[in-house]
Amino acid sequence: MAAATVAEAPDILQECGCKGIRTCLICERRRGGDPPWRLPTQNPDRFLYCSHTGWAVGAEDSDFEGWAFPFPGVMLIEDFVTREEEAELVRLMDRDPWKLSQSGRRKQDYGPKVNFRKRKLKAAGFRGLPSFSREVVRRMGLYPDLEDFRPVEQCNLDYCPEWGSAIDPHLDDTWLWGERLVSLNLLSPTVLSMSREAPGSLLLCPAPPDSLEPLVEGATAFSRSVLCQDVEVAISMPRRSLLVLSGEARHKWHHAIHRRHITARRVCATFRELSAEFCPGGQQQELGQELLQIALSFQGRPV
Repeated sequence: MAAATVAEAPDILQECGCKGIRTCLICERRRGGDPPWRLPTQNPDRFLYCSHTGWAVGAEDSDFEGWAFPFPGVMLIEDFVTREEEAELVRLMDRDPWKLSQSGRRKQDYGPKVNFRKRKLKAAGFRGLPSFSREVVRRMGLYPDLEDFRPVEQCNLDYCPEWGSAIDPHLDDTWLWGERLVSLNLLSPTVLSMSREAPGSLLLCPAPPDSLEPLVEGATAFSRSVLCQDVEVAISMPRRSLLVLSGEARHKWHHAIHRRHITARRVCATFRELSAEFCPGGQQQELGQELLQIALSFQGRPV
């Protein structure tokens, strides 16, 4: 990846791709005022993910300052690409058209066409991941937790504060997509907000101040609790970092990007692997192998 200048923020959009209850600044201005169906903003109990310990720690000046709970399934790699590589990646993305998406985003999809509701997909038209992702995927394999990661889909999302870009809390599909979600964060830092809709409570334990040593689950007495539905965990994503979600963080916690956390243009490339059903030994292993061969040919264009 050659050096390039940093991409400038795109022009203000005149149209958006919002549907249903999802909105952005573009359609909100057009409608005049906030939508009547927008609910009052809730104030969840804030916790901050600590990459040094792997625990979610109560935010300063909150009711849970000094308390923590284990938050497994997150891996953060800072400076995964250089500033020059970042600029070149975004320049190459911007050569291809972006499609309007919901909540003030634009997107580029490199993957098979999928109907998740009917659980059907088509490989026709899918030519693989883009050529400029070959080095990104190769570099992922240098990390032990990603050495067997074989992405079959790449989705680029373009966020901009002028559009009111955001993405609502959601869980990614598990029929087609596998255990790990891998996201490369480009152009600006942001925060990934994690929440749960499950009933019950989370157990908390005292968090040692300024501790850089990982806390050991099971070695500490839990002496406080908080309702799952009242908790939001903020994962800071530095510019040019790579974030991997797996396990509980992938399957039990919804992830979102709030509008307030988009302060400059942000481009995110998310890579997904196949689920067990499409891997060797699965019911659709042959289709999975076909998709993987296409994906890793790196000849793709947005579909």
